[in-house]
Amino acid sequence: MLDESIILTLVMGFGVTAFVTPYLKKFLEAIGLVAMDVQKKGRPKMASSGGIPVVIGLLSAIMTYVFITTFITKANTNLTLLFASITSVLIVTILTLLDDINIRTERKTSKGEKDTRIGLKQWQKVLISILASIPLMALQAGHSQITIPFFGAINLGLLYPLIMIPLIIIFSSNATNMLAGMNGLEAGLGLILLTGTGLYSLFYGTIEGAIIALSTATCLGAFLIYNKYPARFLPGDTLPYLIGITFGASIIIGNIEKFAAIAFIPWFIEFFLKARRKFKASSLGLLQKDGTLKPKYKSIYSLTHVGMRVVKKEEYITPFLMFIESLFCIAAFIIARITV
Repeated sequence: MLDESIILTLVMGFGVTAFVTPYLKKFLEAIGLVAMDVQKKGRPKMASSGGIPVVIGLLSAIMTYVFITTFITKANTNLTLLFASITSVLIVTILTLLDDINIRTERKTSKGEKDTRIGLKQWQKVLISILASIPLMALQAGHSQITIPFFGAINLGLLYPLIMIPLIIIFSSNATNMLAGMNGLEAGLGLILLTGTGLYSLFYGTIEGAIIALSTATCLGAFLIYNKYPARFLPGDTLPYLIGITFGASIIIGNIEKFAAIAFIPWFIEFFLKARRKFKASSLGLLQKDGTLKPKYKSIYSLTHVGMRVVKKEEYITPFLMFIESLFCIAAFIIARITV
């Protein structure tokens, strides 16, 4: 349950993230680590790489919990799992920061000079996810016996740490980066997903998985203050990958794959929608004169395209998709328990 140590941990994570975000915003804008909000009139530039303030808050939260449980409550917590998870988070954050660094070159075209962004290739991002999974693989985190909805329990043995852990980390971290592009979308969906994951792990999984998920959720809540519409701080690549890695670590440590498979359905849908266009479709829309967004394609290649058709304006698309994710989390709670 939510005892004093957990509450203090979450308060620390929220407070530190809320405190450092405006200072980091000024710093990042001063050094030119910015991105363009292309769906706004005038395409304003602002600080990017929102994973930086969130990871600072997350580290503060986890270290607070470690201090309390080590020196005050003497709780029987597996700190090795927490440190392994934090190591994975730092690997992802540091390496995806390379993709957020806005290196630009001038390329001559028939119409003059054009800015070209140099970023990481997709296979390089997959490699980053594999590297991030190594600390959890080395500890053989989680349990080799997993429960899959409608299939029951399956014991994977050594296949779990060697195959399943990297696959979970690769898919969760890369899929969260696909469903993106609207102000507050990554942080908002991550907030709902990780809150649900943390609460389920707290009641039916492990305390370590719950701490990781809930701490990240509260930090995302603080960052969302600056990232919600109209955004003053953009997430970049560091934030969605951080969300994915903490989600993956939480479900592995908590052994709650059944809950996770249902709660993560929007990202499964996004994966298959993007696959229809060989992962080359954009989640972004075209800004209209009346302030609405219009999809770039006639067909639907992203859940954001659904939002553009239903609620039309960017300021409503994120709450719309957050509501849908909330329904999936509620369904995951119900189905995961009745199929035990």
